[in-house]
Amino acid sequence: MAKGIEDIQSYLLKMDLRYEEPREGIWILSGLDGIDKLVITLAGPVLVFRVKVMELPSRNREGLFRTLLELNASEMMHGAYGVEGDAVVICDALQLENLDYNEFAATIDDISLAVASHHSRLGKFKDPETA
Repeated sequence: MAKGIEDIQSYLLKMDLRYEEPREGIWILSGLDGIDKLVITLAGPVLVFRVKVMELPSRNREGLFRTLLELNASEMMHGAYGVEGDAVVICDALQLENLDYNEFAATIDDISLAVASHHSRLGKFKDPETA
């Protein structure tokens, strides 16, 4: 087992987070407030965090995209909103070489806080049938 993997597993245990590890270098966290799944992937020298926030709406996308850009500029400490396929996601990446527990925990906490605090602002863009 690579040293980076052991460190990440110890951070997850220290934070008392529920997770699955479907294969080495991928952790799927569950039980976080307002988040179905937060996926953490070891990609070479980088640790990538990704959470799906919502499906892209069929209407008013320009308003949604403007809101996402405003949130990126003003309220996202860690990571950024983006579009992946037909979903709005939050992604972040940390260098494994310099990673410490505080940075790891802050990233997860900030992503969780963003999902919770931006829910009502983004929810108004959801299609009525998926809201």
